[in-house]
Amino acid sequence: MASPTSLLKRLLLGRPFRSDRLQHTLLPKRIALPVFASDALSSVAYAPDEILLTLSIAGASAYFFSPWIAFAVVVVMLTVVASYRQNVHAYPSGGGDYEVATVNLGPKFGLGVASALLVDYVLTVAVSVSSGVANLGSVVPFVATHKVMIAVTAVVLLSAVNLRGLRESGTAFAIPTYGFVIVIGGMLLTGLVRVFVLGEQLRAPSAELVIQAEHSVTGFALIFLLLRTFSSGAAALTGVEAISNGVPAFKPPKSRNAATTLLLLGGIAVSMLVGIIWLARLTRLQFVEDPATQIVAGPEGYVQKTVTTQLGEAVFGSGSILLYVVAGVTALILFLAANTAFNGFPVLGSILAQDRFLPRQFHTRGDRLAFSNGILFLAAFAIVLIVGFQAEVTRLIQLYIVGVFVSFTVSQAGMIRHWNRHLRTERDPEARRRMHRSRAINAFGMGLTGTVLVIVLLTKFLLGAWIAIAAMAVIYGLMLAIRRHYDRVSEELTPPDEGRAVLPARNHAIVLVSKLHQPTLRAIAYARATRPDTLTAVTVNVDEKDTRDLQEEWERRELPVPLTVIDSPYREITRPILGFVANTRRESPRDVVTVFIPEYVVGHWWENLLHNQSALRLKTRLLFEPGVMVTSVPWQLASTANKNLTRLDATLARGPARGPRVVPRSALPPSVPPMVSVPPGESGGGDRD
Repeated sequence: MASPTSLLKRLLLGRPFRSDRLQHTLLPKRIALPVFASDALSSVAYAPDEILLTLSIAGASAYFFSPWIAFAVVVVMLTVVASYRQNVHAYPSGGGDYEVATVNLGPKFGLGVASALLVDYVLTVAVSVSSGVANLGSVVPFVATHKVMIAVTAVVLLSAVNLRGLRESGTAFAIPTYGFVIVIGGMLLTGLVRVFVLGEQLRAPSAELVIQAEHSVTGFALIFLLLRTFSSGAAALTGVEAISNGVPAFKPPKSRNAATTLLLLGGIAVSMLVGIIWLARLTRLQFVEDPATQIVAGPEGYVQKTVTTQLGEAVFGSGSILLYVVAGVTALILFLAANTAFNGFPVLGSILAQDRFLPRQFHTRGDRLAFSNGILFLAAFAIVLIVGFQAEVTRLIQLYIVGVFVSFTVSQAGMIRHWNRHLRTERDPEARRRMHRSRAINAFGMGLTGTVLVIVLLTKFLLGAWIAIAAMAVIYGLMLAIRRHYDRVSEELTPPDEGRAVLPARNHAIVLVSKLHQPTLRAIAYARATRPDTLTAVTVNVDEKDTRDLQEEWERRELPVPLTVIDSPYREITRPILGFVANTRRESPRDVVTVFIPEYVVGHWWENLLHNQSALRLKTRLLFEPGVMVTSVPWQLASTANKNLTRLDATLARGPARGPRVVPRSALPPSVPPMVSVPPGESGGGDRD
């Protein structure tokens, strides 16, 4: 029978995948688009909201600038898409901006880009899920009143889906992503046809509201407001870089498929952003930062709906089933937009772990060939942000996009140096022309994204961007500290080039004894079989009667090993044994002390609660003693029969032939006791019951 934990894991994640199945998890373009582009596509659902609410500070008349702001965002997006198409061809290994910056500008720049991307991925999850809750709350009041709980639940569900594996998550997200594109595209097309072909006058629910400006904005203040609006609208660019980080997940030819997916992403996102802003102007839609103070004499109990929901009501009518479809698919794509981060963050974390800037656990694939530790880490920090900012998109958006534009700018600078290096050695005229064209694209991209980065920092620093910058600095310093630790450990463990390791002079064996029972006899027999130079059994006197009984039994059996009794006036076990081991070791520093600990192996988790786990405490403390080896000698209790070890052996025997041969339990001679490895959580020996 499987343990409850293993059974739950299998139900949630499915059966584990063999490593040689990794090739079968690669994605075609039709699946890669929703996997890696859902963030950039979904941003058109909240970028228009941020553009309009920021302009509303100056009053309804400032909405005149919204198409121009959208045009500026489109120019930047198309430039970034063109620039990253050069990146995926030049660096198809999946390092993305981190690899480009590290190779061409140095490790410090690469680490700066990595820290910026890690922060941005966490914010992507928090912003996307919070925005999805806001859209769903526009038509479902219950969601609006419990938005934090629902947002956290969405992050947990997304984590579970991604833990099942990349291809499964891509297939699960393909239908909602394409559904969002079709529904929003259909809404925009229907609205434009009704206005320009049928001559109808569509009006958004907020068209007749009277809005007053929060401040009188003229001159330099107006310019600053427009720059702030542009920086908020630039959130539509988030997620573009994820494709360059995920090139290894594409089916061959990887670079070409990734570049094509980038082009599709750019075309769809630009069309939807322009269409939403255009239709919002035609329907006189109004969206404000603070409805309570900016709306004059509005309807009693007025609740402001999101831009896409208002457009759906204007085009399809209030209460229409299609209105709920628009709100539903918009909320769903925003929830799933976080999937871009769930695919980008673990891959980047794996690369950083391989380079020893993050713990090595981030480089390990889980049962379903996904980077499970990265997924769990991302989910945990996103939940912290959602709870801390109460799932408020307007508050979270101020921390957003700083990291992504840092990576955009540094990456393009690295690509310029990449092309300069290749141009110094390339002699083919056609190849040189291609390189000059690519360098020009990357140079224009660097200038444009660098300008946007300056605008974002100027307009959002005091509004919350400083938090993201501080987080980047902390992560940067933490990764440097991790790398220094790994380098120091590697230097300590490297064998010398000359000479050979000094062998220990002698081996002193110590068998820990609590009672004279079968586990103790097995430990003594095993210790004698290792032929140590000296061998002694040690017990701690915490009860006079028990100790005398042990000594009498020892003498009666005439065991060929001396028994040493250590007094413990305060009934402590761990410290007296540590002192005895240290004294033995101190007499000859070149000697080795091997401590043999008899342990019970129990069959049920609750049986561990009935033992004091002194063996685990001793092993933990002895690990820090130099020159001391610890050997566990297991004894399986009768309850381990419930583990169905025969079935386990049969399962292992069906494994791959290239591994070590597994001998079924039934094939063992009767005299050979079956031995199993002892999980750390199931040791129960060395106890005084």
